[in-house]
Amino acid sequence: MIRAGLPELTAFVAIAEQRSFSAAARVLGVSPSALSHSMRGLEARLELRLFNRTTRSVALTEAGDQLFQRVRPLLGDLESAVNEVTSARNTPSGSIRLSASESSFRPLIRHVIPGFLAANPQIHIECVADSRLVDIVADGFDAGIRLYDDVPRDMIAVRFGPDVRFAAVASPVYLERNEAPKAPDDLKQHRCIRFRFASGALLRWDLEHMGKSASLDVDGPMTMDNVSLMVEAALAGVGVVWVPEVQVAEHVAAGRLVRLLPEWSPYYPGLCLYYPANRHPPMALRLFAQAVREWASQTS
Repeated sequence: MIRAGLPELTAFVAIAEQRSFSAAARVLGVSPSALSHSMRGLEARLELRLFNRTTRSVALTEAGDQLFQRVRPLLGDLESAVNEVTSARNTPSGSIRLSASESSFRPLIRHVIPGFLAANPQIHIECVADSRLVDIVADGFDAGIRLYDDVPRDMIAVRFGPDVRFAAVASPVYLERNEAPKAPDDLKQHRCIRFRFASGALLRWDLEHMGKSASLDVDGPMTMDNVSLMVEAALAGVGVVWVPEVQVAEHVAAGRLVRLLPEWSPYYPGLCLYYPANRHPPMALRLFAQAVREWASQTS
């Protein structure tokens, strides 16, 4: 029987995550030489090369990546079990690593996280803002936040906040130079600011009204991957943007931006906190999900 000890597997995961023996050694509090010796021993017993090493980089081999994908979640579950036992005896503790876009984090940062952290001082929350639709399991996150329709069906989803409505807006300065559209197809003649996902795909503008729909592949002078910067570009008079209404509501109310074709703006199910249904969530995550549920129930 091939045996791999917990310290070796912990070291292996740290090296794979850090992509560096020296960085992993600092995280684990050991010397790089001791870490290298441990990995050579593990590779010898497994009769597999786990890392491709050069003087400048460390990368997983195919076999190493397969082991990493299996071992990292198991070590996470083990750490959660230890934290849960400790929390049951003392105060709740542990860490929660969240993935979401910048705008998706805002409602929780404003309404949930401050009170939650005050009530649970031993819990740490790491927020990683990213516009990509990441695989939270593969990328090492405990949970994510995204629109309900985008949540994978094998996840537990905790709805919060109102439904999301998209809006086309432009600045008064832009509209002084360009006639406001009267129908969706008119947008094809406008200078539009587009959103590109990290995958490379461009967001289509999907408009709906009275049972009719229009899915537009617009054109324009700018393409961006950040909604906040798109709004700034619209305020500067660059062109028309198609963004969640909440992102521009204050600017519209103040007259800095003007709604275009408002009757064509569709609604989508709102944001969700989501996490794997087939894994036992750590206590810190369960408590946070409950805090989100309680806030959502008060605001619904």
